[in-house]
Amino acid sequence: MRVLVDTNLLIAYLLKPREDSFVNILLDEVVEGRVTLLVPEALLTEIEQTVKRKPYLLNMISETQLHQFLVLLHSLCEEIPLITEAIPPITRDPKDDYLIAYAVIGQADYLISGDKDLLILETVGAVSVVDSGQFRQILRNG
Repeated sequence: MRVLVDTNLLIAYLLKPREDSFVNILLDEVVEGRVTLLVPEALLTEIEQTVKRKPYLLNMISETQLHQFLVLLHSLCEEIPLITEAIPPITRDPKDDYLIAYAVIGQADYLISGDKDLLILETVGAVSVVDSGQFRQILRNG
């Protein structure tokens, strides 16, 4: 099963890294080989830039913690090559279009997000757009 996770869920994990969190459960599945986590370089860049440009995040997430998390993601995940062409508009929020494009190019089964602008799509091509609760249920039913 191939998945791409939206930045908002990864940053939420950095804010409250709990053992029973969605990201920990997902990373366990990745380590066990049941899930392939897709990570475009653009997503790693967005995580880093978002944390560094928002003072309240930088106060709660140390640079060391951020760096270690990005290295972990990079080491566990399949990197999706950079998209160099124009990305067509798909979502209500143009800043989210790149996630859909990378999910399609990476042949993801699921794009996991908490963003309503993405969740409203439900499906794009062969990619199902689900929230973390829905994905936990998919894993349970696995």
